[in-house]
Amino acid sequence: MLDRFLRAWLGSWPSPGGLVVVGSPLRERPRWDGGEQRALGVTDAAGNGVLSVPPAARDAVARLVAGAAPGELEAALGAALPALVGRPGQHCFTGVFRWSEAPADLPDSGEWEPSEGSGLPDWLRPFPGEVLVAREPGTGEYLAGVGLKPHDATGIEISVGTQERARGRGLARRLVARAARRIADAGAVPIYLHDPANTASARVAAASGFPDLGWKVHALAENA
Repeated sequence: MLDRFLRAWLGSWPSPGGLVVVGSPLRERPRWDGGEQRALGVTDAAGNGVLSVPPAARDAVARLVAGAAPGELEAALGAALPALVGRPGQHCFTGVFRWSEAPADLPDSGEWEPSEGSGLPDWLRPFPGEVLVAREPGTGEYLAGVGLKPHDATGIEISVGTQERARGRGLARRLVARAARRIADAGAVPIYLHDPANTASARVAAASGFPDLGWKVHALAENA
């Protein structure tokens, strides 16, 4: 199932060895939220994977990857990739790529609500359809929530956020596990991405059934 999703998301998978650069028209189309993703890649624990870029940029990016010294690939991508794909004002980041084949059997938390409903934080608004929300019993005040990024029918990414005052209750892991079960029940693979420095997110992922197998995601983002 993961291979099927990565082929749909990147335009090619798996890699015969090393990081393979492919030119894909997917990188010229809007992503799930209408934004763009001019470069997107996934590598496994051995460094094998696929980096997907617009077709016109493929050869230049392939030369960059081929010329990177051992252990210097991330630095090379960070220094040159944005400009090579026509987005010099963006930056390249490398995050942790996780997926779940067995979401944790945790108690359900929260309820599914329309993302345009009342009393939700702005970050949950862009997610299409429903979001999973935990509220304070009695007052109904928002505590934590999960939004789903439908990259493709075969793979859906989970985003989670918790109000500071509600942290430490285990809400995030229960919400993520419940969302992952819904995704898996629909025949898709649940995906969880996070910054390597975000140890709190890493703990939530592990507790929810998303092990860290050493895989990475490489993508562009707007500069802060």
